[in-house]
Amino acid sequence: MFEQAFKNIDDILRKEAGCTTELDYTEQSSWLLFLKYLDNLEQDKAVEAALEGRRYTFILDPPYRWESWAAPKDKEGKLDHDKALTGDDLCDFVDRTLFPYLHGFKLKASGPNTIAYKIGEIFGEIKNKIRSGYILRDVIDQIDTLRFRSQAEKHELSYLYEAKIKNMGNAGRNGGEYYTPRPLIRAIVQVVAPKIGERIYDGAVGSAGFLCEAFVYLRQKPNLTASDLKTLQERTFYGKEKKSLAYVIAIMNMILHGIEAPNIIHTNTLSENLADIQERERHDVILANPPFGGKERAEVQQNFPIRTGETAFLFLQHFIKMLKAGGRAGVVIKNTFLSNTDNASVSLRKLLLESCNLHTILDCPGGTFQGAGVKTVVLFFEKGAPTRTIWYYQLDPGRNLGKTNALNDDDLAEFITLQKTKADSPKSWSVAAKSINPDTFDLSVRNPNNNETVIHRSPQEIMDEIAALDAESAEVLAKIRGLL
Repeated sequence: MFEQAFKNIDDILRKEAGCTTELDYTEQSSWLLFLKYLDNLEQDKAVEAALEGRRYTFILDPPYRWESWAAPKDKEGKLDHDKALTGDDLCDFVDRTLFPYLHGFKLKASGPNTIAYKIGEIFGEIKNKIRSGYILRDVIDQIDTLRFRSQAEKHELSYLYEAKIKNMGNAGRNGGEYYTPRPLIRAIVQVVAPKIGERIYDGAVGSAGFLCEAFVYLRQKPNLTASDLKTLQERTFYGKEKKSLAYVIAIMNMILHGIEAPNIIHTNTLSENLADIQERERHDVILANPPFGGKERAEVQQNFPIRTGETAFLFLQHFIKMLKAGGRAGVVIKNTFLSNTDNASVSLRKLLLESCNLHTILDCPGGTFQGAGVKTVVLFFEKGAPTRTIWYYQLDPGRNLGKTNALNDDDLAEFITLQKTKADSPKSWSVAAKSINPDTFDLSVRNPNNNETVIHRSPQEIMDEIAALDAESAEVLAKIRGLL
């Protein structure tokens, strides 16, 4: 039933001129899902309080609750069409009354980790793009069929929401930055192995895939106490996100996975000066896939000892600083980080090797990130002692990866098994830190077991590919101009 509702919502939104991409569909369904979830949460808490002889104080005033404006019911429990807003009346209420009211919670909230603050933050950043009140009414009617009461319902909804995020990533453009393949995340979580009571952090949270998978990993631990569950809810998962859409998606994704008031802050992580970070702000575990390819302004670079415009390199410095002594990390980064010869790259590799034990490098094949041609590696390190030996694993699923042939958990099973003992194999080997060139600190992936001859393309083949790509780009630009 839920799957059909999600499909219906997207089908309805495709008719809306204000929604043109998978990003728009996810964004617009997210704020409505959030309000429906909030209504179910409040109703459950009110019933629970009544059973205990207490009075529950609702977060939202009566006119702004889902049951009042979105889905008022008649005595038979069906939609009351006389009270339910639609058309221009519905859009006017949402844009001019509901959103300003909800945004006001940011100032009323007792702190940033409360659900009231999340309400204010979300509705201060996101906008209603559904301009037709009749289409908005159709979407609301579909959302109203969803229930967030049982764990089974939340599990199914979280699965469907993850599928929406994946589709958004596959859609290309800047959607891919929100989606890291979940099998890769699960492998990273298993290697880093967070524990109950540890603080887990992602400073480039995106859709919160790392935090959600870490929650699932810890939630499945046997014999969890009520205290453990409270710790997981309130004092375990922390994140920061710069972009409004990603922030909303992260909040919704964590809520659907079972975390009621996620500790996600809407901020530019890189605007923080590393020198100002205090010990109490540090974390035990960092799991992240920071954006790469971006260029940060000079004033942002001033916050870092190693100055570079490359966003991912600034994030890596941030992560090293944010780890407690003895803290552990699994961070995705471009594979060119391992061999770039510019001063910033060399200095950053030196910092990593000397301040942390970089014990494992996972080399991912092209196509791991669907829609992105960039090759990546995963760096696993512990803070507090210099690197002595690096264990490399060259992931090779034995097939070309792509949208229809994605990375799966089985592809990473051997890596997870061998990593525990850092065993040598045709795909894995170890390199002593003392053998690394102290002038370049080059960490390039060079499999000593690979005796295959590398076949280089001819200059003409390379020029032909460039010409083909230029022609393809020109065609895309022409289509865009035609739409303007």
